[in-house]
Amino acid sequence: MATIPLYNTEGKELGTLPLPESIFGVAFNESLVHQAIVTEEANQRQGTSNTRQRHAVRGGGRKPWKQKGTGRARQGTIRSPLWRGGGVVFGPHPRDYRKAFPVKMRRGAMRSVLSGKVSEGNVVGLDALQFSEIKTKSATAMIKALGLNTTRRILIIIPEYNEILLKSTNNLPGVELRFAPNFSVRDALTAHKIILVKDAVSKIEAVWSPAQPKEEAA
Repeated sequence: MATIPLYNTEGKELGTLPLPESIFGVAFNESLVHQAIVTEEANQRQGTSNTRQRHAVRGGGRKPWKQKGTGRARQGTIRSPLWRGGGVVFGPHPRDYRKAFPVKMRRGAMRSVLSGKVSEGNVVGLDALQFSEIKTKSATAMIKALGLNTTRRILIIIPEYNEILLKSTNNLPGVELRFAPNFSVRDALTAHKIILVKDAVSKIEAVWSPAQPKEEAA
């Protein structure tokens, strides 16, 4: 079973936090993680960029000058792509960039990233995380007590929504707070260090563990 060091908010080591081997102890699958990242980033694209072709640009209803005798090139409309203010050739138009990604593959990618972070020693366990009031100073003190540096990205995973914790960490550069299990593969992969609150482990296990095989009918 995989384990990580367990601390309190004052930085005192309390022992180790056991982690389920099925999630935090699997081999890293680079190809699967790459597919997950590409899918997540594609699904975040809005696809609202748009340009007007010559038929959609206003004006240009008459010929700018006669066909012959002016010494200039023949022109039929001032809304030609050759003119300033004219239509755009091969420009972007609204489209959907979303990609499908099977649930089993997404689960596998998440397990792969979490296992990689644990094997690298970049996951720190926290016994509990509670603040009595909204205070960025308290969050900063907790991070420093754990020996971490806010100049590099830190991901804090807590078991449930907590407005006090969320607002206390909002102003810290490089620090992101996520509620288990609502964090993405990209969140975990790009974090230099992960602070994992003890009670969040069970929620991660419930969602990201491999699907149990169905029992055969008797």
